[in-house]
Amino acid sequence: MPLHISCLINTSICFILGVTSCTSSKKAQEHNHQHDKRGNHLVDYFGAYALNDTQYGTKTKVTIEGNNRKMVTNSLPNHATGTFPNKGNPNTIAAQSITYTIPLKPVFIGKPVWARQPGVALNGVKFEPETAEAFVCETGERYRIEAFQTLVNLGLDSNHAHVQPTGAYHYHGIPTGLVKKQDDGQDLVLVGFAMDGFPIYYSKSGKYKSSFKLSTKSRTGDVCAYNTPKESLSKELNGTNPDGTFVSDWKYVKGQGDLDECNGITLDGKYIYLVTDTYPYAGRCLMGQFKEQQRLGGRRGGPLPGGSEGSKPGIDEIFSRMDSNKDGKLSKDEVKGPLENDFSKIDISKDGFITKEELEKTPKPNGQRPPQRSGGK
Repeated sequence: MPLHISCLINTSICFILGVTSCTSSKKAQEHNHQHDKRGNHLVDYFGAYALNDTQYGTKTKVTIEGNNRKMVTNSLPNHATGTFPNKGNPNTIAAQSITYTIPLKPVFIGKPVWARQPGVALNGVKFEPETAEAFVCETGERYRIEAFQTLVNLGLDSNHAHVQPTGAYHYHGIPTGLVKKQDDGQDLVLVGFAMDGFPIYYSKSGKYKSSFKLSTKSRTGDVCAYNTPKESLSKELNGTNPDGTFVSDWKYVKGQGDLDECNGITLDGKYIYLVTDTYPYAGRCLMGQFKEQQRLGGRRGGPLPGGSEGSKPGIDEIFSRMDSNKDGKLSKDEVKGPLENDFSKIDISKDGFITKEELEKTPKPNGQRPPQRSGGK
């Protein structure tokens, strides 16, 4: 039997009203109503609401203004967290002052676009699944470290979250404490909204599977290091096999699972995103129209690892090393490491090749300049 999202999360409403089909109630279709154990209506998170938790200091207010959902929040979670600072995270949770503007009627485009901050939870805590930590090799490769790995301690708590230098607490995966609070007994638990307006859910049964798998291509890179003011690690990556430690270890395979490249799925004509207990945990891209919020916060502290830009190869050197057929452009079969993982972002023309011009235009994390051609500024 096909799964009807609106019926699934509004069963108690339909029962109370004595209707035989959720589709007979337009309000039930459009809104997610949370209930206590007695079925009493608590909060409609698809409409306007205020969340004030005196125990944890949470202050989040959502209003509906025209075609937008406006959230004003201090971004403090409404659940218990781990202890911060801790050995892997030197920062203390602090209240923020953030306003999010999210489309009320999302427009599905179907073209994945990477988003540093793909969404925000109902309590005002942002989802920011990727990290700024990276191993950088003298041969030019830059391997961004996944939040969930055993090589570097990032100080995550049981909510798969930690704290940025600004004090901003943020989720890298399933917001466990929030899921427990939102659980109304159904399989799909609403936990937030993506920046394009589509809802974000967690499936308690885990029935919707990710479509990512580990790459079979060996890594490249000589003399690779991760450096912060308090920690320095070196690792020889050349010839090693992907194991999930780095973002580029993972490869999207259409049809491998139920979910698309952005961890989304269409159920009964309604597109939604899911957070999952397997990679990518929280989607790294969006399928709808969106405007990314100004980035607040940053990495755990200290300068971006990897040494000076001068030690990295220029674009001409990258092409000389990877352009095996010497046609002046790179196909997906020719690139390796991080370039393979970010191929769709760099291939601006979407013709299946990366040109020197496209690589030159690619924005780099935390304001770094892209590699320059020989003789460039």
